[in-house]
Amino acid sequence: MTQEVLRTPEERFASLPDYPYTPHYLQNSSAGGLRQHYIDARPEGGPGQPGVVLCLHGEPTWAFLYRRMIPVFTRAGHRVVAPDWFGFGRSDKPVDDRWYSFGQHRRSMLAFIEAMDLRDITLVVQDWGGLLGLTLPMEMPERFSRLLVMNTCLATGAPISPGFDAWRAYANANPDMAVGPLMKRATPILTEAEVAAYDAPFPDQRYKAGVRRFPQMVMTSPEMEGADISRHAVQWWWQAWRGQTFMAVGAQDPVLGPPVMEQLRSQIRGCPSPMIIPDAGHFVQEWGAPVAEHALATFARG
Repeated sequence: MTQEVLRTPEERFASLPDYPYTPHYLQNSSAGGLRQHYIDARPEGGPGQPGVVLCLHGEPTWAFLYRRMIPVFTRAGHRVVAPDWFGFGRSDKPVDDRWYSFGQHRRSMLAFIEAMDLRDITLVVQDWGGLLGLTLPMEMPERFSRLLVMNTCLATGAPISPGFDAWRAYANANPDMAVGPLMKRATPILTEAEVAAYDAPFPDQRYKAGVRRFPQMVMTSPEMEGADISRHAVQWWWQAWRGQTFMAVGAQDPVLGPPVMEQLRSQIRGCPSPMIIPDAGHFVQEWGAPVAEHALATFARG
């Protein structure tokens, strides 16, 4: 039986604010050849710096979330690759909720990195970008050099926060979640055009299987898929990581805010004190230009 897969119509992405990026697509071999979207932004006027900045978004966003950070990286001479997870953004969206799992998404991103042959990676993560993304370098450590980490965690099967429990309950009660209004509540600085851009990938409820599943997939008990991998990742970041790290924390995040991030900092070898952004909420990238600037300055100092 052939699974039903939806592809958001391109006209939904017309006139995105502050988003001049041409879509790129990859047929992901680990996802049965489903089409995965990514931004591939390169510095003007030449090859620029070696390596690549790999930006991973979370729930319920897409690569648009990084539009304030990408120009900072490219102006400094860096190539930026920002993929959309399956079920989000311009990537294909299987309709069946059961398709979505920690293992499926993790395998597909490992395959993406290999297919793109990304090396000397600066990994930039937030939310599910970190829950999944922080488990990747231990599988291919030779490809990763630096980490920029924002409000996220390694979900090892322990409770995360009361704020997360409330978020999961809300998500479970709203299977047709209004993504744009949710983003506006969490990030009041968004314009109406930006709110519409976060709504764009989801014409109706059929497109929202990934949005429904991601909150359910977070590993809050030890037997859940991904918890064991995340426990191994905690060990790896503390024992084996030798790269540079920069942490930024949105202080107004009730889900993955300062207490959760302080725990994560204690798990990453050599992680310095974080950059605290007092007004920022969960979606730190919306305050991302100074974060990117400070991270690059920190990495340049060595």
